[in-house]
Amino acid sequence: MKLDEIREPQKNSLNRFRLLICFGILLAGATIGVIQKLLDAVAFNELPGILQSLDITNYFGRFAIWILIGTILSVYARRPLHAGINVFLFFIGMLAGYYIYCNYVLHFLPKTYMMMWIAVACVSPIMAIVCWYAKGEEVPAIIISAVILGVLFSQAFLITQGFYVTHALEVITWIVGVCILYRKPKEFVIEMVLSIVVAFVYQMFIPYWG
Repeated sequence: MKLDEIREPQKNSLNRFRLLICFGILLAGATIGVIQKLLDAVAFNELPGILQSLDITNYFGRFAIWILIGTILSVYARRPLHAGINVFLFFIGMLAGYYIYCNYVLHFLPKTYMMMWIAVACVSPIMAIVCWYAKGEEVPAIIISAVILGVLFSQAFLITQGFYVTHALEVITWIVGVCILYRKPKEFVIEMVLSIVVAFVYQMFIPYWG
C-alpha cells in the first residue's frame, strides 16, 4: 500500500508563511519550557490553590501532555515532513527554554538528563511522521490512532488493578485526543477497542507511576 493512499499530503504552503509557522512553534516550545521550569522551581504550597488541586507540576512532568501536543503538531501539518519539523522544533525549543533557565537562572545544569531528552527530541520527528498518518484512511491509520489513544488512556486510567482515574488533567488530555482522532462511527468503535487493548498491554509492561 502506498503511503499516499493512507493520507495524501497537501500542497506546500508559501515559504515565508511556513517560516513564520516554524518560528512560532519554536518560540512556543521555548516559552513552555521556561514555564515548566518555573513551576518546578516554585514550592508546591506557594502555587495558587487551583494549580495545587490540579497537581499541575506532576502533570507537566509526565508524558500525556507532551504526547498530545506532539500529536496535534503532527496531524494538523500539511505534509509528513512538516509534521517531523514541527515536532522537532517544538521539543528542541522546549528543552532550550527549560535548560537555559536551569543554567543561567538557577545555576544548575543536569547534563545527563539533558542529553537523554535531546536524544528523545532527535527521535521525535520519526514518530511525528508516523503520527501524521493517524488522520488518514485505511487500517494503518486506525492502528496508529489506537496506539496514540491507548497510551493517553493508560496515563489517565489505571486498568490492570481495577479501574481508577489517575489524574483529572490527563482524563481531559485523553478526551481531547479522542476528539482530534475521531473518525467514522464504525472505524471509531474499532479504534477505541484497540486503544483499550493497547492501554492494557502498556500497563502490563510499563507499570503506572504517579
